[in-house]
Amino acid sequence: MSDANTRTGVFSSPWRHKELLVSMIQREVVGRYRGSVMGLLWSLLNPLLMLLVYTFVFSTMLKLRWPQGSGSKSEFALLVFAGLLTFNVFAECVARAPGLILANTNYVKKVMFPLEILPWVVLGAVLFHTLASLAIWLVFHLVFFGLPPLTGLLLPLVLLPLVLFTLGICWVLASLGVYLRDVGQIVGVLTTALMFVSAIFYPTSAFPAAYQGLLRLNPLTLVVEQTRDVLFWGVIPDPFTWACGLLVASGVAWLGFTWFQKTRRGFADVL
Repeated sequence: MSDANTRTGVFSSPWRHKELLVSMIQREVVGRYRGSVMGLLWSLLNPLLMLLVYTFVFSTMLKLRWPQGSGSKSEFALLVFAGLLTFNVFAECVARAPGLILANTNYVKKVMFPLEILPWVVLGAVLFHTLASLAIWLVFHLVFFGLPPLTGLLLPLVLLPLVLFTLGICWVLASLGVYLRDVGQIVGVLTTALMFVSAIFYPTSAFPAAYQGLLRLNPLTLVVEQTRDVLFWGVIPDPFTWACGLLVASGVAWLGFTWFQKTRRGFADVL
């Protein structure tokens, strides 16, 4: 594939195969709860139960409070849950990525099948569940704090760099997973470690000044904090910082897509 096709393929491939993509996302979403009594209702019950668990564990048992906040349990729970909404988009996608091609070996044999859309399928399903979690978050915010700030409408823009960054990492991991079967185990450990250094359970300002710079090297930290800013604090993200994040994420997406398209030629031989 030429460089020109690679550059445009990152975005044009899902558009060209949009009907197939939508169909596969629907199947992915429905298949997750196939056979269960409540079906898709679990997409709402799961985040609700998790929100209650986090509220009880962190606010009641550990008695943690958000620095510079009001100190209420509901505030802490909503701030932590907002961070988890963002982190889980990345974590769930990369957790699936190493086994993505291995789980769809029948598509590898089909010359015309666009393997590059498989990460988009996983991402689409994850975003569906994220919307369900966001709905639960909004309901709790309405109950305890009233209407969220209007800056919440900026959430799609805040998540855009995360989406591109996640796709880039997924293309790389999906390819590596074909050749190195241990990648999935390594990714699981790294993702768990990453959760505790992504400013989810605390703001970056809670860290000593000497370590805040290191914490911000984590690309997820910025998006997590911007998510809390627009959803809860009513703060508009700095345009320059957001643009820099989008530029870096676009580069990661392009590199990941390029790597995937070059290495996919050997998938059939390995599988």
